[in-house]
Amino acid sequence: MKSLHNWYGMALAVFLAFGALPAHAQTPVKLTLGHNAAAGTSRAEAAAKFVELVKAKSNGHITVEIAGEAKLGDNQAMMTAVRTGALDMSINSHGTLSTLVPELSALSLPFTFSSVAKVWEIMDGSVGQDLNKKIEAQDMIVLGWMENGSRHITNSKRPIVKPEDMKGLKMRTTADKAVMDMMAALGATSVPINFSDLHMALKAGYVDGQENPLSNIKSAKLYEVQKFISITNHSFGLAPFIISKATWNKLSSDDKKTVQAAAQEATTFQRKLSEEQDQKLLAEFKNMASVKVNVTDPAPFRAATKKVWDSWELKPFGAFVKKLRSATN
Repeated sequence: MKSLHNWYGMALAVFLAFGALPAHAQTPVKLTLGHNAAAGTSRAEAAAKFVELVKAKSNGHITVEIAGEAKLGDNQAMMTAVRTGALDMSINSHGTLSTLVPELSALSLPFTFSSVAKVWEIMDGSVGQDLNKKIEAQDMIVLGWMENGSRHITNSKRPIVKPEDMKGLKMRTTADKAVMDMMAALGATSVPINFSDLHMALKAGYVDGQENPLSNIKSAKLYEVQKFISITNHSFGLAPFIISKATWNKLSSDDKKTVQAAAQEATTFQRKLSEEQDQKLLAEFKNMASVKVNVTDPAPFRAATKKVWDSWELKPFGAFVKKLRSATN
C-alpha cells in the first residue's frame, strides 16, 4: 500500500511540475477533404499543400485525407455532405453554393472583375465578408476563397472580337443564370450540357462553342474540337474552401487557429499557382498551329451586357448586386 501511495505521489508531482498532457496527445484529429479537381490543377495542388501545412503546424496532431477528382460525388453532393457534417471539408464552387446563397450567383455576372487583383480586393474585403456570413448561416465556414480561373470563349466558327460575333452561336453553358443572361444579351443561344459530355457535343457540332477556364479547355482537350480561343475574361470562377460547421465546432480553439492558418497559406499558394498555370497555358495555346487565339477588348462587351446588370438589380438580392457593382466599378 505504501508503494502505491508513493506512485500516486510521484505522478501528482509530475503533473504539478509539467501540467496536464495536452488534449491533442490523446485525441488526434482526422479530417476528410473532398474536391473535383483533376490531378495537377492548382486546386488539387492546393489541397495537397493544405494537408502538408496542417500536419506540420499541428506536429502531426491534425491529419487530412484527400478525396479528389469527384470521388465523393459532384460539388452539389459534397456541399450537402459538408452541411450535414458527413464530409469535413471541400474546395467547392461559388456556383454550387449559390443554390443556398443566391447572392453568390451575382459573382458570375458578365465582366464583373477588371483584373485578378480586383477579384481578391473584392473577395478579401467587405463583399467577401458579407458572403462569408451568409454561407455560415448555411452551416458552412469559409476558410478561404480559391479560384477556378477566368472564363473564356471557344468556338468552331470565328474569332470573337466584338459583341456582334456572338450572334447566332449555340453555346454550351452550365445552368448558371448570369452566364445564360449574358449569352442572350450577346445574341447567342445557351445549351446546358454536362461537362463530361462537352467534348463529344462539340465534336458532333451539337453546339458551336463553350466557355471555360483555360485549365478546363486543356484538361478536357476541347482545343481538339474548337479552332478559335477568344480570351474574353467575361466571368471569374471562385472556389470557396469550406469546412462543416459541425466539424468546426468540434475543434479546439488551438486546432481552429491551426486549420485557419494552414488554409490561408494554401489559398495564397493556389491563387499564385493558378495565375502561373494560366500564363503557361495561354502561351501553349498561342503556339498551337491548330487553334487561333485572340484577346478581346472588354469595353464593348461590357456595354452590350449592361442590361444584364440592370435586370439583376431588380432581383430580391438586388441590394447586394448594387454593392458588388459599386465595388467593382
